[in-house]
Amino acid sequence: MEFRLLYEGPLKTNRGPVEKQDLRRKFHGQLKELLTRPPMQPFKRLVDAKHQRVTILELGGFTFVPLISESLSHVARLDVTLLSPEEPGRTITQGGDLDNRVKTLLDALRMPKVKDEIPIGDAPKDGETPFYCLLEDDNLISGITVVGDRLLRAVPDRSHVFLVIRVTLESTDSSLGEVRWTSI
Repeated sequence: MEFRLLYEGPLKTNRGPVEKQDLRRKFHGQLKELLTRPPMQPFKRLVDAKHQRVTILELGGFTFVPLISESLSHVARLDVTLLSPEEPGRTITQGGDLDNRVKTLLDALRMPKVKDEIPIGDAPKDGETPFYCLLEDDNLISGITVVGDRLLRAVPDRSHVFLVIRVTLESTDSSLGEVRWTSI
C-alpha cells in the first residue's frame, strides 16, 4: 500500500517537543482522514475495538496509535521530496543542515516514547483521541530517500519547506501474505 503525506511550514534542525508535536498534529489529521478510506477503514475498527495487535500508548494525557508497528509486522519506505527556497546545491546548508532537518521530521512521524517528548501542558484537542502517528518507532523505516529541490514562491524564511512524503507500507512477515481485514 502506498500513500502520501504533505507538510508546509518551518522545518528546522534539532527541534524540541513543541515543534515536533506541531508536525505530528499536521500528520495526525491526514492519517485520520486516511483511515476513513479503503483499504484502511478496517484498521480504524481494530483501533476502536482495542484489538491486541494494535499498538496503543497512553502518554501524557494522549492516546497514541501508530499505523505502522512491529506488532502488525509492517515497516515503511519513505520517499521525501523537500522543496525549499534555497538555490540548487544550497538546500543542505542554508535552511539548516539536511540530516538534522530530516531527523526532526522522522521524530515527528513516530509516536513519542517518553513524556518529555510532549510539550509541557499540552493536551489532546478536538479530534485527537486517539492521536494517530505514522510509526511506532523510527526503526520501522526500511529505507528513506530525500530529494531536495527549489520552492518557487516567496516564503517567510529559509526554514520554510514544502514536503511530499510518499509512504510505502511493507510487510515483514511473509506468512501474512496480503493481509485481509475482516470486521470484528
